[in-house]
Amino acid sequence: MMITAINVYKVTLPFKATFSHSQKDARSVDNIVVEIVTNENGLRGYGEGAPRPYVTGETQRDAIRNVTALCLNKGFPWDLDQISQIWNFVTAATSDKSHNSALCALEIALLDMLARKKGRNLLHYLPTDHVTKEIQYGGTVPIADLNMVTEICAMLKEFDIKAVRLKMGKCFEANKRTIKAVCRVMGRGGSLRVDVNGAWNLDLAKQHLPLLVSHEANILEQPLMPNDDNWEELADIVRARDVKLMADESVCSMEDMEDAITEGYFDIINIRLSKCGGFFNSLKIIQRVRAAGLNYQVGCQLGESGILSAAGRALCAASSDALYYDGSYDAFLLKENLTTENVTFGHGGKAVPLKGHGLGIRVIPENLNRFSDDPVTIQRSLIGLRGTCPE
Repeated sequence: MMITAINVYKVTLPFKATFSHSQKDARSVDNIVVEIVTNENGLRGYGEGAPRPYVTGETQRDAIRNVTALCLNKGFPWDLDQISQIWNFVTAATSDKSHNSALCALEIALLDMLARKKGRNLLHYLPTDHVTKEIQYGGTVPIADLNMVTEICAMLKEFDIKAVRLKMGKCFEANKRTIKAVCRVMGRGGSLRVDVNGAWNLDLAKQHLPLLVSHEANILEQPLMPNDDNWEELADIVRARDVKLMADESVCSMEDMEDAITEGYFDIINIRLSKCGGFFNSLKIIQRVRAAGLNYQVGCQLGESGILSAAGRALCAASSDALYYDGSYDAFLLKENLTTENVTFGHGGKAVPLKGHGLGIRVIPENLNRFSDDPVTIQRSLIGLRGTCPE
């Protein structure tokens, strides 16, 4: 199977309302979509990346440029027939996490295309030792005024969502009002995680800790920035209160993972496809988490379209031992989607692996064009290829 061209779209997806966390107030989101075109009639593969400067340092423009650079690597599988070619390409690709959303989008598109060509679901190419037939997603409460927080919590309760992740910012009084409102509406008995996206310093973390404990929020995700000097002191303090620390922005690569194991601050690692550089790298980090005796959750980036949601569903389906699952928020968050299929989870957060070939979704070309600029196109014929790329 010959790849003839790769189109990279700069996509902006509008939200139904403003969704905020400590690093961003958003009414829309900027992602990239990779479309792989082949010499076989109608056969295309799609992948998506979610570049976020506050996560891996990537902008949307960076990600598009990085896709082009990755396609020019000598090992890029322009003539694709075996899964090993994709894994070998990813293994040889840059280990710099500032390329991760680009690598994620490109890898997913290759997997989608190969699986479609072979008449298989993408799950066929993932490990089978931790497969689950049902996923139970949680819900996220953004930074918002109390009316919106109450409304979102009422919706989550109506959907019988048991696992809730609460975003918090720098204002203690606002956070106090919010967590009280969440517990008032949701009641007790579920699980409550607090996600800070690195907005606190050590003093703010200490101030918040009694509030978290009194409301049974026993997991604190990324309270400090990755390079903060106070992780060791905070880790000692939270463990004394039986609160677990989760790493998100602190672990975006295997190098980060090894550092996290050596330092010993974190109990849980948040694995997100775009943040970690796609399936191969995410699964490698998950294997290391298991070997180190730690726990993990499978998460998502805010504003994933049905393409990345479908990929996330596959990773969740291959991760039965994850503590939590976040994602498939499509219909709750996006005004319109890029896919025909609705990848949103159902009542109770329940969802099943998607069926069909490839990712199990179909991209709507009209929507892809409507929500994007003209694509950057990498033509095989213009870079002198005969089966491999020049160095």
